[in-house]
Amino acid sequence: MPIEAWSEQITIAELADEPAFSEEMSSLMQRMEDLGDAVPDVILNLANVSYLNSSNIAQMLRVRKRLNTAGRNMRICSVDDQVWGVLMITGLDKIFDFTEDVTTALASLQLND
Repeated sequence: MPIEAWSEQITIAELADEPAFSEEMSSLMQRMEDLGDAVPDVILNLANVSYLNSSNIAQMLRVRKRLNTAGRNMRICSVDDQVWGVLMITGLDKIFDFTEDVTTALASLQLND
């Protein structure tokens, strides 16, 4: 399953190119809304994402805002060079927290707690 509850405190979203990206991000937002104040930290694994569009970026920002409101964190990992270019051009490389892979993201979030 593309969205997995790794633990009670961490959810991992394995994303892919459109249309799966938008569907999974919508599903992730719905899960967070359903959880109310018990929102977990989130890892967005972009290993299978080769491009981002403005809608994808908006969804990522909404997830980040929801997590910040709940006092939780998000890590983005396994970013392709082309996607990294889009993130840098838009300045989002300074807004999001990135790690090399899922394992590093898990360690980062666990150490952050």
